[in-house]
Amino acid sequence: MNKRSKHIYGMLLAVLLWSVLKGTAPACAGEPFRFALLTDIHINVKKNAPTEDLQQSIRQINSTDSLDFVLVTGDIADEGDYASLHVAKEELDKLTVPYYIIMGNHDQKWSESGCMDFKRIFGYERFEFDHKGYLFLGFSSGPLMRMALGHVAPEDIEWLKTELTGNGEKDKPVFLITHMPLLPQDIDNWYDVTDAVRKYPIVAFLGGHYHQNHLFCYDGIPGIINVSNLRQQDQAYGQYNEYDVTNDSLIVYTHPVGKPRFRWAAISLQPDYTTCRPTAARPDFSVNQQYPQVKEEWVIASHAGIYSSPVVSKRRIYVADNLGRISCYSLQEGRKQWSYQTGGRIVGTPAVGQDMVVAGSVDNNIYGIDTSTGKLVWKVKTRRPVVSAVTIECGTAYIGGSDSCFRAIRLKDGTVRWSNHSPHGYIETKPLVANGKIIFGAWDNTLYALDKKTGALCWKWVTCQDKGMHYSPAAVWPVSSNGKVFIVDPERAMTALDLHTGKQIWRTYQSKVRESIGISSDLKRIYAKTMQDSTVCYSAATEKPKELWAANVGFGYEHATVMLTEKDGIVFSSTKNGLIFAVDGRTGKVYWKHKIGNTLVNTVVPLSKTEVLFTNEDGLIGKLHINKQVYTTKQ
Repeated sequence: MNKRSKHIYGMLLAVLLWSVLKGTAPACAGEPFRFALLTDIHINVKKNAPTEDLQQSIRQINSTDSLDFVLVTGDIADEGDYASLHVAKEELDKLTVPYYIIMGNHDQKWSESGCMDFKRIFGYERFEFDHKGYLFLGFSSGPLMRMALGHVAPEDIEWLKTELTGNGEKDKPVFLITHMPLLPQDIDNWYDVTDAVRKYPIVAFLGGHYHQNHLFCYDGIPGIINVSNLRQQDQAYGQYNEYDVTNDSLIVYTHPVGKPRFRWAAISLQPDYTTCRPTAARPDFSVNQQYPQVKEEWVIASHAGIYSSPVVSKRRIYVADNLGRISCYSLQEGRKQWSYQTGGRIVGTPAVGQDMVVAGSVDNNIYGIDTSTGKLVWKVKTRRPVVSAVTIECGTAYIGGSDSCFRAIRLKDGTVRWSNHSPHGYIETKPLVANGKIIFGAWDNTLYALDKKTGALCWKWVTCQDKGMHYSPAAVWPVSSNGKVFIVDPERAMTALDLHTGKQIWRTYQSKVRESIGISSDLKRIYAKTMQDSTVCYSAATEKPKELWAANVGFGYEHATVMLTEKDGIVFSSTKNGLIFAVDGRTGKVYWKHKIGNTLVNTVVPLSKTEVLFTNEDGLIGKLHINKQVYTTKQ
């Protein structure tokens, strides 16, 4: 180095040192650091082992030098319940370094509080922080309160865009933290997320869900899936992963409790999407070309996730959303007329009666809103969040809660006519009113029948209690005919019960149905959606299960919780991947299919055989128009 070069070098070094001392230099993304990642801890207050595994991991993390923080990437509570989340918080708070946590599918799908408990316990639902020149963004990947694929809500994608825009395309390298892998079989709108982030310096997505280590490519972006904290077979304790961020690489180690860590993966810190090429095809909408008779008359975006069905009354549509809004739209063109803001997300489908729209919110209230003005008329305070759908009949709203309470509320003034505390699990279903009884399931493996006038327990029917709450008949909307109640449940069974006694008449596993059911207008046929391609029809009159027809709709693997609705002899339903379809109620003939997106379409509302209303998880509200010739033309 010559004298002039040494002089320039010295000046540059002095300027750099001065900048550092003044605190004005940007963070150096090349500065090494280490962090740990815990995932899929599945705390369950009924089981000791998951908590013991977490405790052992926390002790080892606390005794390990140079770990700057811990990421906790979902499936915190196995049953999504408050007690297990609280235990997890108590244990995680024993970490001697900061930790950052997000929800997993167990925390969202089976959340008795509509995820409000998670937010109240941990203080947030998504996180953002900087560390030594790197940006970490953590957000949920669903599904929320519905059996469907994972889904990143539209408001979370907007948040992600805002954070990344503020960071800049050439600013800090970014780690994106989710629970579920951004793969087509796991998250329905994976491409919306990857498209939103690709132009930014994303190092990798980090997450869990599979309980094993995997290195993936998410539409051209590296994805690292981490091993569960739960102990593996024949092991006394669990394990977790550690990340070493070096000057140029991200190195991943698995660290079993009580044993040396071992390296299993490494990627470059310089994003190079040419080495991680997209492998998944984008969603295919070609089915719409096969049925040109079906058109989207209008579609509007609410910019918030919607997990409930639209409700129609007097040429108006009422919709509840993930931001806690109850909104009114005109039926003709979908123009918003008013919106009322509650204090938390609304998950259950509202109901309308006597110029009142009623909905429960996770803010521990049930609301009665004037249908014309959107003004609050009354609200009923509850002890816990409300995620239940609502049924209205003869001036009374029937609705369950997460406080193990079912209520009958007078529409006129919000007076609670009676309440029943029999359930031991939370309630999300739409109650059935039939022959003087209110029938609903709860997430305690039980179907309940209450007296409509008094709320007294008439009978209860229990199933699969030995398998745990995940097999409860709780998400299905029961139907009734000929003195029977019909349900389908997560054990892939259809069941007929005596409406008066609750005695099981028959139960069949023949069609592999799950949580999606419907009934014909003449009450003679029961419809259900199977978990592979087809819808089926059973007789409502027989004392043994009798299949009348099965129709191959061709929707593939399916487990979304949406009901089947008959109108003018046509049965309408929808799927987890954005398909709406129609079949003949008597024969099962498939009339048409239409794909409006790639995410869950909630139970659709047919106005006639030529008009169908829909909402979906992406926050779309719309109306389909079907040319009536599709029902007469040979396919």
